[in-house]
Amino acid sequence: MSIRHGLLALLDQGPRYGYQLRTEFEARTGATWPLNVGQVYTTLSRLERDGLVEPAGEDEEGHQFYAVTESGRAELRAWFDTPVPRTNPPRDELAIKLAMAVTVPGVDVSTVVQGQRRHSIKALQDYTRLKGRALAGEPRPGVASSASHDLAWLLVLDQLIFQTEAEIRWLDHCETRLAQHAEAEQARAAEAARDGGATPAPPARRRLRA
Repeated sequence: MSIRHGLLALLDQGPRYGYQLRTEFEARTGATWPLNVGQVYTTLSRLERDGLVEPAGEDEEGHQFYAVTESGRAELRAWFDTPVPRTNPPRDELAIKLAMAVTVPGVDVSTVVQGQRRHSIKALQDYTRLKGRALAGEPRPGVASSASHDLAWLLVLDQLIFQTEAEIRWLDHCETRLAQHAEAEQARAAEAARDGGATPAPPARRRLRA
């Protein structure tokens, strides 16, 4: 998630202070990726250091406003014009967990997959309900509604739904691959036993440690 460019996009529409940026960022993304004010001000400090934003005065309550610079606008346009790179994909905790699970003795990988599938199916149902409410025009508590904000929220929900559907398909694929691997291991063990004239021992079942 690019907080840096998200804040530049908001500032491109006019000067704002930290809490306003946080509120508008969350409104446009449906609070899917919540920010705290500390993150906002840390990012603003880095943007100012890089010459992409500049202080733009204070209001009567002492809020420090920031405005985007011409360099900041150029950075923002480059961000919009450049595809998101997939050469260095972000770390995926679930993929890492399963990669570790199949190599750690004592873990029932099928149980891990099934537990994640149940969780992902519930998440998909929740996202689908939210999308239904959004399409019906139901207001979100604490969020100012507008046509552009509602469209932004729908786009985020669509991405979450597609991503979760893909995750569920991937988990189904993982379960199939695990079953194929177990059958291949059993066949190899049986062949080794025939060659050695011994009765093959059943494959050890991986169990999830408490």
